[in-house]
Order: sequence, then C-alpha cells, then structure tokens
Amino acid sequence: MGNGGKDGEKKGTPALPVITVTLGDATVRTAYSSLLEGKVNVEIRPQVDGTLSAIYVDEGALVKAGQPLFKIDDRVYREQYNSALAAQHAAEASLFVAKLNEEKLVPLVKNNVISDIQLKTARANRQAAKAVVEQSRAAARSAFVNYDYATIKAPVSGYIGKIPLRLGSLVSKNQSAWLTLLSDVSEIYAYFSMSEIDFIRFRNQYDGATIQEKVKQVAPVSLIMADGNMFVEKGAISTISGQFDQSTGSVRIRAVFPNPGGLLRSGNTGKVVIESLYHHVLLVPQAATVELQDKVFVFLLGKGNKVNKQVITVSGKSGNNYIVSSGLKPGDVIVTAGTEKLPDGTVIKPVRSAPAAGNARQ
Repeated sequence: MGNGGKDGEKKGTPALPVITVTLGDATVRTAYSSLLEGKVNVEIRPQVDGTLSAIYVDEGALVKAGQPLFKIDDRVYREQYNSALAAQHAAEASLFVAKLNEEKLVPLVKNNVISDIQLKTARANRQAAKAVVEQSRAAARSAFVNYDYATIKAPVSGYIGKIPLRLGSLVSKNQSAWLTLLSDVSEIYAYFSMSEIDFIRFRNQYDGATIQEKVKQVAPVSLIMADGNMFVEKGAISTISGQFDQSTGSVRIRAVFPNPGGLLRSGNTGKVVIESLYHHVLLVPQAATVELQDKVFVFLLGKGNKVNKQVITVSGKSGNNYIVSSGLKPGDVIVTAGTEKLPDGTVIKPVRSAPAAGNARQ
C-alpha cells in the first residue's frame, strides 16, 4: 500500500518521512507515588506510673533491641519487690519447718507412739505452707515485672523518633500519648495505589490462577526517592489489598525494599517504578502522532500517496513510542514528521525510513 506512483503527485508535493508499522517488544516503566514506612513502627508507652528520671537516647538515634530508652522513678516499685521477696523467703522458711514437723512424726506413727491423725495434720500444714510459697513467689514475680517496667527498653532495633516529654514529666500506663516512636527500617514498605484499569492490565500480564501467584512473577521494582535519585536497592511487590477503595477507585499495593544503610526512614515519600514487558505490540513514534480533543491521530498513507487522519487507541508509553491497541495494523504506513499543519487528504511524496523500533524501553 502507499506507493501509488507519481500520478497523484504534483509540483510542490511535500516530501515527508514515513515508516511501516510493525510488531515489536516494549518495556513500559510506570511510576506510582508512594508513602514509605518502616518494617515495624512501635509506639513506646509506659507500663507503670511515675516521673521520668532518665532519658538515655536522643531523637534520631539508632538503638538495638533490649537497649534502655527511658527510666521511670523506680523507688516505690523497688521497695514493693523487696517486700514481696521478703514475704517469699518467710513462706519458704515456713514450708521448711512444716516439712521437718511432718518428717519428725513419721517414725512416731510407725511405732504407734502417736495416732496418724497428727501426721495427717502435719502433712496438710506442709501442703498449705507450699501453697503460700507458690503464692508469694507469684507476688514477687509480679512485683519484679513492675520494677523492671520502670526501665523502658527497645522491643526492636531501629531509629528513635520524636521525644515530646522531658525529665520530670509525669507519665501513666493509661496515658494516650506515647513516649516516642521506634521504627525498624532494616526493610522499608512502600505503599502506593493503582487504578482499576491499571490493575486489570497489571493482573492480565502475568500467568497464575491467583493474585499471589501473579505477584511472584513480577520483576523487581525500583524506587525513585524524593530528590529524584534512584534508590540503589531493588524491591519486590509483596502484597495487594483484597478490595478496592470505593472512594478512590484504586487498590492498595505494598512493595518491600531492603534498607541496610538506613537511608530511607518512615514518613519519606517516593515513586515505585514497575517495569512491564509487552510482546508483539504495535509501536508508533510519539512524534508521528497528533493529539486533538483527547484523541490521538496519525496520518495513514493510502492509495495515490494520499494521507488520511486515523484515530488510534494508545494503551501505554514505551520510551519515545506509543503502544497502539487499535486503529492500526502491521504493514500500515504512517507519516512520522511534518504533520502539525498537514491537511487531511493531502497527497505527499513519501520518504521511506526504518520501521518503528521494537524492544523499546522507557
């Protein structure tokens, strides 16, 4: 097609470059705005009442699991533990005496010196003393827990957030405000949303009976940080929400990135970049298209080298090319330049150039 000879050409016929549309492979990179959160975000709260007597860390510090963070005045809890410990020791001594009394009566009963009623009474006293020991030990353990809670330790390794309180501040186990927020950022979760149309395309691109099976086949994703630089580590899509948000018409997706250097922190923003590979698609240079009233046109070369406006449907962008899903077919010839003011039905002199490149990459 598109060769109608010189019969249709007249003096002054514009010479314009054309290409033959062919099938090719394309890699499409799509960026989604995302909010970054640490692997674990722990609100550090007091478990006992008292005043802050020590703050061992500063905002932004990296701490290890088990490291002391805050100290609540523990004098009351220390004395309660000491009292409970003393009661435990007294109960253990009473149990020892009860055992001696029981053992002392055993030979007397065997020799019929005393009745077995006295031995049974001694055994019952020993059992009662044993129960008191168990009760006192439980009370001592409970008192120690409160005493130990006075020193607030890091449950996980991570970075310390804002510390709103200061030394001497009164804290309570029932207060709503936390002492600080501890973030484990050894891994970063990047949350982003995908529209329903994009999700359908995304879902149909991969094999598998379930979403979980499809997710496993997604290529590693990248992260563009807020300053525009690419994060050095690659990530992976880990979870997809089970339902769409009716207010936004989008689905929530989580990507996980290793963060060994702690460069990324909770609250950062960025863009998750997903690469999708399309096979055997029609590729048309963006420079060969004209956009008008939300429609995309190309100039299709017909008989007699006459060009006609042709509406195309664009399903994606790959580098400098559009991926066309309808409006063209392999072998069609289109004009690639000089189309801005080209009237529909113009006869041109086609200048052949290479086909639209396959294997394009954005």
